[in-house]
Amino acid sequence: MLIKTPSPSAARECDVTPEAHYLSRRRFMGAAGAALAMGALPARAEAERYAGVELGATPAWFTEKLPEIRWQAVTAGEEALTPYADVTHYNNFYEFGTSKGDPARYADKLVIEPWSVMIDGEVARPGPVSLEQLVQPHRLEERIYRLRCVEAWSMVIPWLGFPLAELLKRAEPTGKARYVRFETQLAPEQMAGVRSGFSLIDWPYVEGLRMDEAMHPLTLMAVGLYGRVLPNQNGAPLRLVVPWKYGFKSIKSIVRISLVAERPQTTWEKLAPDEYGFYANVNPQVDHPRWSQATERRLPNSLFSPNVIDTRLFNGYEEVASLYSDLDLRKYY
Repeated sequence: MLIKTPSPSAARECDVTPEAHYLSRRRFMGAAGAALAMGALPARAEAERYAGVELGATPAWFTEKLPEIRWQAVTAGEEALTPYADVTHYNNFYEFGTSKGDPARYADKLVIEPWSVMIDGEVARPGPVSLEQLVQPHRLEERIYRLRCVEAWSMVIPWLGFPLAELLKRAEPTGKARYVRFETQLAPEQMAGVRSGFSLIDWPYVEGLRMDEAMHPLTLMAVGLYGRVLPNQNGAPLRLVVPWKYGFKSIKSIVRISLVAERPQTTWEKLAPDEYGFYANVNPQVDHPRWSQATERRLPNSLFSPNVIDTRLFNGYEEVASLYSDLDLRKYY
């Protein structure tokens, strides 16, 4: 487990500039969670006052996890955190539309409760698992990761979640499991983008990882961000975060996890294989056919303050390089 391990991608607590009041809120959330369990609502109000943002409805399974969160389990670089408003209002989630503002505008239609995840394929313990059962055995960790979109914009986000490896081990993979296939919720009545006649995507959205990628300690199943439960537009209630890969690999609103012997064909690979490869590792030396990947626009930015920075191989997470030591990264992009 990568806990407080110095690396090229690590940073000190003082190097990270948070959203206003974020660190103050963190100090209060554990106490607020414990107090909430006993019905002490004033403690919740105190936490919200420090956050500066209303929490809204927080499910019980999340509240119960707050007192034991491992804060700053992994840090990611010396850059400032992207403000909460940008993280939650500048998204790609095509099930709700193609505009960056569409997910925040329409994702409230997504019904989160009840939610279950089917785990199947090459495992000894297949079957549906409720969200509460899935999260219950795990201690949540705060992981501050860089997120690099294939469109050449980027963010720095403090996620809350647990290692995917822990979940997969509980399913008891067989010796035939070589890949992990993920599938997003498909609910046309709740998702305007799915209903659109202009969509070229073959729904549901599908992504995949090699087993060694899935089992790497950096690979995260996220259920929250900025100390709050994951918003719908960011992939509630359960999403993948693979920080060394382009953002489209970090599939949202997961309802199926299948361990398989053959490499799954993923959504964007199927749609445009010359533009979106299966691996999708962040690589400044391999350009997208229509734009350079050498630099990125860090949010927030503007016309007069573009905030352009150099892109790093594997998004700066050099500890994953050994996974690809036998691959030509220009061919297996």
